[in-house]
Amino acid sequence: MSRASTLFQLWQTPNRLPLAISKISKGPHLIPSARSYPVLCFCKEIQTSTYEVVKGSYVPSPVVKPVSKAKEKSPENIEDVGAFQKLPMVMPSVDILYSALRKAKRITPTKGIANIAKRERNRGAKQLDALMKELALPLRTYSENFPNKKYLHPYERSLIELTLGDGNYEQVLGKVDALRKKVVSIGKEHASLCAKSTTKKEAEARLTEGIKKVEETFNREGKHVDDLLHIAKTLRAMPVVDLEAPTLCLVGAPNVGKSSLVRILSTGKPEVTDTPGLLKRCDEDRNNLEKLTLAVLSHLPTAILYVHDLSGECGTSPSDQFVIYKEIKERFGEHLWLDVVSKCDLLQKSPVLFATDNGDDSDLKLERYRKLGPDGAIHVSVMNEVGLAELKSRVQEMLDSQMTRIQVQEGNKQKLEVC
Repeated sequence: MSRASTLFQLWQTPNRLPLAISKISKGPHLIPSARSYPVLCFCKEIQTSTYEVVKGSYVPSPVVKPVSKAKEKSPENIEDVGAFQKLPMVMPSVDILYSALRKAKRITPTKGIANIAKRERNRGAKQLDALMKELALPLRTYSENFPNKKYLHPYERSLIELTLGDGNYEQVLGKVDALRKKVVSIGKEHASLCAKSTTKKEAEARLTEGIKKVEETFNREGKHVDDLLHIAKTLRAMPVVDLEAPTLCLVGAPNVGKSSLVRILSTGKPEVTDTPGLLKRCDEDRNNLEKLTLAVLSHLPTAILYVHDLSGECGTSPSDQFVIYKEIKERFGEHLWLDVVSKCDLLQKSPVLFATDNGDDSDLKLERYRKLGPDGAIHVSVMNEVGLAELKSRVQEMLDSQMTRIQVQEGNKQKLEVC
């Protein structure tokens, strides 16, 4: 692994197909198994102007729609994960515009209008109204069906902030909805002007001008739709976690051998996760990969397999690993926990000292850690297959205990819901 470390894991997608994450220095890249998505059908229910024939003329008529009160999500519905897999499929802005223009131009005037000028203004107003609807419908669908971040599971909220940057998700959604409002406003304005034309030539000119205005606006600000498309692809590729399944999370400094242990342990059914490596530094200085590790530990009910490398091969000194370990154990000690010293075939009789170590042997706990690791740690070697049988057995026991915890918590939750 690179020093920046990477995320490699077998996560469960909704259809339980595995996801592999490649190791490159720029961060986690997911390679999802192939899957197809349903075609999205839009429901044409947006607030707009309507028109009727009055004495052979196509004029706007008022429509009063009942005011519907938006349903507020209840707190008990915000703790489920998997919201990213329910995101609507976002079309590229150029496809939305092309489709809308094509459908609008097929609109014909209302039958029975004999007067040429009235027929032309009828056609123009209807085409502009159709263009407005075809553009506004998908934008409204996106605005309504991308979840409000505050209702997401804390883990998924963390993924949004770490992947997209704090506030960018809401900003893009806001700009998409602002584009929808502009399209509706311009479409209404020019459809009304077209409906009031007095000659065929004037109606044609106003239709052309209206289409041009709508098209210019959508071309200028359609990039926000494309930004949302990128966000949807990114979030939909995020790992899905089953909160009711036992999960093992491997934690440690970069290059300590977590990925090798993942390959050993991931043959069974439980999810096995290798998190990005942690370096010795305060939270404010951590990169997004390190913050992802902390997000997993903070918001998911995982069992922890903490991996230590005392051989000097990983690039992080045992002394620094000891500092990182104490911090993580203090913060997340309530998780089920198992310590493993990897690469035990490379351990030397004398503890490994780095140039950054001060050589002070007064800290007895640190001295013991340099030699043997934490109390009760299992010493393993993937190369020589030392300790692997014991490791698998202990991991299975820990996951069984985690499953019991999950069942108890689920039972308590159901009791509270009944009450």
